Amino acid sequence: MGVGDAYRHCEQIMRGQARNFSYGLRLLPAPKRRALSAVYALARRIDDIADGDGPAGRRLARLSAIRGMLDGTAPARHDLVLVALFEAARRYPIPLAAFSDLVDGCAADVRGSTYATFDDLAGYCRCVAGSIGRLSLGVFGADDMEAATPLADALGVALQITNILRDLREDRLAKRVYLPARDLERFGCTLDVDAYGRFSDPPERLAALVRFEADRARDWFATGMRLLPMLDARSAACTATMAGIYRCLLDRIAADPGRALASRLSLTTREKSMVAARALARTRRAN
Repeated sequence: MGVGDAYRHCEQIMRGQARNFSYGLRLLPAPKRRALSAVYALARRIDDIADGDGPAGRRLARLSAIRGMLDGTAPARHDLVLVALFEAARRYPIPLAAFSDLVDGCAADVRGSTYATFDDLAGYCRCVAGSIGRLSLGVFGADDMEAATPLADALGVALQITNILRDLREDRLAKRVYLPARDLERFGCTLDVDAYGRFSDPPERLAALVRFEADRARDWFATGMRLLPMLDARSAACTATMAGIYRCLLDRIAADPGRALASRLSLTTREKSMVAARALARTRRAN
C-alpha cells in the first residue's frame, strides 16, 4: 500500500471517530486535511491505548513502543498511520516531539494520577491537548510561530478543561478524578458517588465548583482565540469551528451544571454545522 492508501486510512479514522474535530477539518484544503487526519489518527490510537482494557503495565509498554516508533528507535514496519504521518511531516513542520507529551499525559491516565493544584492540572492539559494544538499549528502554519505556539497550547488547555467538566461523572465512575484537590476542598466537594453512580456532594456546591472551573476555561479560550488572526483564512475557520463547538458546550455545562453532572452533554449535528458556518463566515469577513 502507498501513501495515498495511508492517508485514506487516516481519513476513515477521522470521519468515524473525530466527531467534533471533523467539522473543522472539513473547512481545510485537502493537503492540510489529510495531514491533520494523520495527526488525529495517531493521537486517537494513543488515547485508545490509555483507555483500553488490560493491565496497566501492558498499556504503558504499548505507549512506550509508540514513542520508540516516533523517534526511530523501534520499527514502524508497515503502519499506515505512521506512513501518513511521516509523509505529512515531510510536507509541513509538524513538531512530532509533541506526541511525546501526549504519551506522557496518557501514561498519567493509566497510572491514575491526580492533581493537587490547578497548575498541576494545566500541565496535564498541555500534555494531552496542548500537544494537539501544537501539532495542528505545524500544519496550519503562522507568520510568527514563536508567538503562535503558546496560544495554540492555551486553546488546547481550554478544550481539555471542557472535556473534563463534560465527562466528570463518567470519569469518576472509572475512578479518575481530574479536578484539583485544592478546588474540591475550597468548595467542600469530594466527588464521591453513591451506589447508583450519583454524586453525593450537595448539588449547590457541585454547581459552584463546575461554574468556577468553567470560568477558568473561558479565560483559556480568550487567550487561545488570539491565535486566529495569525492563521490563514481556512485554518482560522477550522480552529474557530473546533473552539466554537467546545465553547458552546462549556456554556451549556455552566448554565445547567446539574444536567451536565447527570448525563454527558453534546451538541447536535445541526448545532455543530451552524458553528462551522458562522466560523467560516466570520473569517471570510475578516479577510
